[in-house]
Amino acid sequence: MKILNTMFTVSWLAAAALGTSVLAGAHSTKVGYTVGDKTFEAVVAMPQAAPKATVFIIHDWNGLDDYEIKRASMLADLGYRAVALDLFGTEAQLNGFEDYRRESGALYADRAEFRARIAAGIAASSEGAEREFLAGYCFGGAAVLESARAGMDLDGFISFHGGLGTPEGQDYSQTKGEVLLLHGSADPVSGMGDLASLLTQLTEANVAHSATVYGGARHSFTIEGSRDYDQNAEQKSWNAFIAFLDSASAS
Repeated sequence: MKILNTMFTVSWLAAAALGTSVLAGAHSTKVGYTVGDKTFEAVVAMPQAAPKATVFIIHDWNGLDDYEIKRASMLADLGYRAVALDLFGTEAQLNGFEDYRRESGALYADRAEFRARIAAGIAASSEGAEREFLAGYCFGGAAVLESARAGMDLDGFISFHGGLGTPEGQDYSQTKGEVLLLHGSADPVSGMGDLASLLTQLTEANVAHSATVYGGARHSFTIEGSRDYDQNAEQKSWNAFIAFLDSASAS
């Protein structure tokens, strides 16, 4: 797997030092690495049998927490090696909206750093699987599309209700894997105009892609407990995600 050249140092931290756990039958460990002067930890969930493929997951704007770890465990239960990446660092203070805005905004403002952290997390936790995919939620969905535009050598990029805008000067000419967009028709953050524009960009760049729109679903429709949670759309989008992974992994 080819990763963009970035300035980072990767260090594998022993499971005995970081701790291990078992989540719904999936063995979970942590992988530590650094980017510049910041330390990060990814959580790796392993299936009981040989994995079908590896799926990297990028968190929402509130940082890596139990939500992404649960999703990783769900993927492991389905036979995938799943890695929940950390883009904010172990020392980040994440106690509310202002903190979330500060950390996510800093990466939106520095796209080189944004890409470096994603690439470093993948490099640190990759085992060189034949198939590797990148998925993300909300902020993580925007990060997935940033990675696609960066030309990261992955087999698929999956965005759940992510930010769909393309920054000035960027495009999808270097995208290597198929793009799957799972989005709500009533999303106030990235609306149907943004989705239509993105689909046009992907078509013009000859990038294989598909999109499923969930009628009436708003932003964060997969996040149980949020005001936008939509159980029907959440379940359908998960099923679409797994069908995509199963098909791409078997091809």
